[in-house]
Amino acid sequence: MNISIVGTGYVGLITGTTFAKLGNSVTLVDVVKEKVDAVNSGRSPIYEKGLAALLKDLVEAGKLSATTDMEEAVRSSEITFVAVGTPSREDGSIDLSHIYSAVEVVSNTMRNKKSYHLVVIKSTVIPGTTGSLIPLMEKHSGKRAGKDFGVAMNPEFLREGVALEDSMNPDRIVLGVNDSKSERILRELYSPLKAPLLFVSPTTAEMIKYTANAFLATKISFSNEIANICDRFGVDVDEVMRGIGLDHRISPYFLQAGAGFGGSCFPKDVKALISASVGSGYTPHLLKEVIELNDRQPLRMIELAERYSGSIDGKKVAVLGLSFKPETDDIRESRAIPLVRELIERGASVTAYDPQATENFRRIFPGILYTTSAEEALIGADICMIQADWSEFGEIDYDKYGLELVVDGRRTQRGESETPYVGIGRSVKMKEGD
Repeated sequence: MNISIVGTGYVGLITGTTFAKLGNSVTLVDVVKEKVDAVNSGRSPIYEKGLAALLKDLVEAGKLSATTDMEEAVRSSEITFVAVGTPSREDGSIDLSHIYSAVEVVSNTMRNKKSYHLVVIKSTVIPGTTGSLIPLMEKHSGKRAGKDFGVAMNPEFLREGVALEDSMNPDRIVLGVNDSKSERILRELYSPLKAPLLFVSPTTAEMIKYTANAFLATKISFSNEIANICDRFGVDVDEVMRGIGLDHRISPYFLQAGAGFGGSCFPKDVKALISASVGSGYTPHLLKEVIELNDRQPLRMIELAERYSGSIDGKKVAVLGLSFKPETDDIRESRAIPLVRELIERGASVTAYDPQATENFRRIFPGILYTTSAEEALIGADICMIQADWSEFGEIDYDKYGLELVVDGRRTQRGESETPYVGIGRSVKMKEGD
């Protein structure tokens, strides 16, 4: 099939490379010429494990290209996926302006197309959004939904860092459709992937996406709440979570306590669901506390540092891990942001290192010192704080640096060491006599 994808962020790039890998001809669309030029030269605009090599191969094979010309991309395709950003406003509500702009251009282009065209919303949108787009699309296209064109909702469930693997081997594929022709097209498109297809209404598909992310975020905040309680009783939260995770009703996934969750999905989507719920007349108290606890959680690292090493005012703190999770350069809602901000406000001198996210983080904090290795960041440091669990951080011999304390927010420590160590909800290991 000939497919156009509007938006070359994580979702658009991963979706496009997946469909091209499955043998389709894919055109990515973006308003940022630098991104388009990068793709057409075989370079990925973002870091994602395995993406750069696959994208290069697909571009060279002629299966994947990019353009700034949305109209031409829509004209030459049978299906258009809309994967533009839906950022949060200050009040937590979702900003749909990019969706409406993209859909308007797609609809105007469809006006002169004789063939049936399927528009699939891939962006995360609040329940009812896809349905609300249909009158707009009919107005601008002069055509009738379900007869002349199709509208569907197909949420993504990608984990950054392993997004390609998730896209090629999904747990399930959720498809919100209103008509049988759209369903047939999507069945054919997704037939090479051996995963259950769940056909529902577009509104149900939208709600499934939000519910999945809200539940996973809740598991994380629950684990962090238990970790904070474990700290009061001298209990290791890892052992507690291992004990409950063996219960098949609970499972061990997303029970890892730490500095909190970040990224492009969980914080934004939970806030949007809260905002939409309040707008409908219902206050979701549990979800509000999920976010509030997550906002407080990275500051636990500073509380632990001051409890076991005294005031951080004037101390040099090495922060390892700036991305919101390993294997990505994405810093959106990274817990390193409030952590570093609070360290600076309390008078600490911050040195930072991340394998991929340094340049993105530098845009927010241009005034701190960045290093090219974790070892360099640790030289002369008083305290080390580990915010993202890149595998290399677990291999460091922290005893070499004369640190007062290591505060591990992500359970990275593997071997034995003499350096005083404390983790969120974990056993505290101090030097004898401390």
